[in-house]
Amino acid sequence: MSATEEHWQRIYGTKAAREVSWYEPVATTSLALIEAAGAKPNEPLVDVGAGASVLVDGLLERGFSDVTLVDVSQAALETVRARLADAGRGVRYVATDLLSWAPERPFALWHDRAVLHFLVDTAARDAYRSVLSAALRPGGAAVIATFADDGPERCSGLPVRRYSPDELAAELAPVARMVDSMRAVHTTPWGAEQRFVYGRFVRD
Repeated sequence: MSATEEHWQRIYGTKAAREVSWYEPVATTSLALIEAAGAKPNEPLVDVGAGASVLVDGLLERGFSDVTLVDVSQAALETVRARLADAGRGVRYVATDLLSWAPERPFALWHDRAVLHFLVDTAARDAYRSVLSAALRPGGAAVIATFADDGPERCSGLPVRRYSPDELAAELAPVARMVDSMRAVHTTPWGAEQRFVYGRFVRD
């Protein structure tokens, strides 16, 4: 087991979904940006670093029928599987380190609220862009969120890389073009504020 897998298995094996700082009862901002990207419910969508997020719940409620969740923690994905029960019959669960994932098919939309800002070294970000390039079909969209340049410097005990909208656009420019961005404030379950940047991208 890699150090990354061990870390996130421990987090999701010892904390309830509502006890982590990134928990949100409804993935309001992500859902709005996915809608703005024009994703159709019958098109394939992947949520990378899905964890135990409720984004998939919102997607299923909106009629999305081809959703893949990728996360390094099997424990996180099992939490989602148990929560969705019969409603999640069509959801695909992929337990793997995203940076070594080889997508079996292209997706119409890529969503990430939990991976990119943890990639603090250049090689890891290069690998991220390679996987994004392999996974996102031409004309596809990506919704990617990171901690803002005035956001937290660490999360879950790990250092993070913070971004301004321009920096996020430049980071993903080799693969996808930013068409919109916004800043958002996330409130943790214990009331602390975390500042995020969300970018909406298209692959030309």
